[in-house]
Amino acid sequence: MTRHLILVGLPGAGKTTVGRRAAEMLSADFTDIDETVEAETGHSIAAIFAESGEAEFRRLERAAMDRALARPPHLIAAGAGWIAQPGNFDTAVAAGASVLYLRISTEAAAGRVGRDQSRPLLAGGDPSARLRGLLREREPWYRKADYEVAADADVETVAARVVELAAQPPAG
Repeated sequence: MTRHLILVGLPGAGKTTVGRRAAEMLSADFTDIDETVEAETGHSIAAIFAESGEAEFRRLERAAMDRALARPPHLIAAGAGWIAQPGNFDTAVAAGASVLYLRISTEAAAGRVGRDQSRPLLAGGDPSARLRGLLREREPWYRKADYEVAADADVETVAARVVELAAQPPAG
């Protein structure tokens, strides 16, 4: 890979699953930012939110992304809200990364995440309604991505499209 490719999108869009598969297909490294934060802190994302709040999680998330961007080019799955945090998109662009939005319907995303209580912004209540709210807030940021891929398809199809885009020159 010649540049980082950061996958963004709603919870349930497949950032981790597709990212891992595309990285395998590209023989490239893969970093999942949420998994990195959990491994480094020894706490789940839900525990960080509960004990320290969202602001602390966002600080940890940004630091993990900064470290990932300092590594050689590879695939990175950002947390679902990472792109909507002030300065994050600009930092990624300045690092020469391309951002890819895995676009999925809120209904399909809700079907994938179900009532997963490990996702603090979806915990309690109707996941579909919460996802619709998150999409309203975040879609303007997601739409800033260099590329968009429909993520409602199966993993192999979506990963193959990510691989195609990784091979293209940076969008400009």
